[in-house]
Amino acid sequence: MRGQIPFMKSKGLEVIVVSSEGEALDRVVERDEIEVYAVPIARGFSLISDLSTLVRLWRLFRKLKPTIVHASTGKAGPLGMMSAALAGVPIRIYSLRGLMMDRREGAMRHFVKILEWIACRSAHRVLAVSKSVVDVMISCRLCPPDKITVPANGSSNGVDAEGRFNPYSIGSSSRAEFRARHNLPEDGLVIGFIGRLVKGKGIMELAEAWNQIRERYDKTFLIIVGSPEYQDPVPEGILTELYQDERARILELVPNNEMPAVYAGLDLIAFPTYSEGLPNVVLEAGSMELPVVASRVSGCVDAIIDGSTGFLICPKDAESLAVGLQTYLDSEELRQRHGKAARRYVLEHFQPEKVWQSIYSEYERLLTIRGFKVVQTHNDTHETIADIV
Repeated sequence: MRGQIPFMKSKGLEVIVVSSEGEALDRVVERDEIEVYAVPIARGFSLISDLSTLVRLWRLFRKLKPTIVHASTGKAGPLGMMSAALAGVPIRIYSLRGLMMDRREGAMRHFVKILEWIACRSAHRVLAVSKSVVDVMISCRLCPPDKITVPANGSSNGVDAEGRFNPYSIGSSSRAEFRARHNLPEDGLVIGFIGRLVKGKGIMELAEAWNQIRERYDKTFLIIVGSPEYQDPVPEGILTELYQDERARILELVPNNEMPAVYAGLDLIAFPTYSEGLPNVVLEAGSMELPVVASRVSGCVDAIIDGSTGFLICPKDAESLAVGLQTYLDSEELRQRHGKAARRYVLEHFQPEKVWQSIYSEYERLLTIRGFKVVQTHNDTHETIADIV
């Protein structure tokens, strides 16, 4: 939400954030000078824990009486929408950052689909991060077409390609420093993966493709940025092999503000995920002029122009991933051409301000429909104050 909260405040809205407690929440308080409430929200499914969270949120909304509740993420989204509906919140917006059902099977998949359906039913408006997510939600009859839309061209917050993720402002020194810190040769080719170390991100396929590549390319290295998680775990032997590989580096704890320097140290990105909403990694990499080889799945198809800004490959196919990566490894000219095209694409379609304004326009429209008087003043603020939780 970097930048979006100050933007909403500049429009005259009072912003309150509700999330699980932790250092990340504390940083938001300092960064954006807003009021926050910590409510335990378990990541996995637990009937007792989730019911407790639902009641806590309902009580909080009854106390705060927000005008708007805008909830997102797989667990907080449905719980936030249900509790806001029970509390009678006038305006309820559900943001879909991805498709929870895509990585589940059997009874759990059906349960997740029911949760999504309830969340959409509880919301007055559903904002999806990409058109491919909208298409799936409509085709599965989880949300009516007239209730769901994509703010601007997609994404939940846009990408700061002119500021944070700008290779021309970071400079070559960041690349050299990153490589020196991790014992990578300046003339080596470095493949990067950034994301959670779970099966659903394609780590098994990445490891298999890497084994093929490392045998063929002597001066190629693999950088993995992310931490293993207990949900959807990667088989232990695969991670152990990667940790022990002298030409691979797993960086588990990288502060968010250091990520631009990480991208600067890479040559291309592998992203063999099974499902996405709209992957920030792909957009950030594109901003840094890095081509991406990603799975042809929801989200990725919106973030990559196949054969122009990157390559889209068959999901769960290590051979296709290896071929795509080798194509870039074999051609510096192709890497640079696709990387520059990716940056142009991000700059044109995913500017943060466009996303923020589109979301604010939804707030304003719903306030008007619900009978709230929205008065434009000379300094572009409004008399009506909305709490976005």
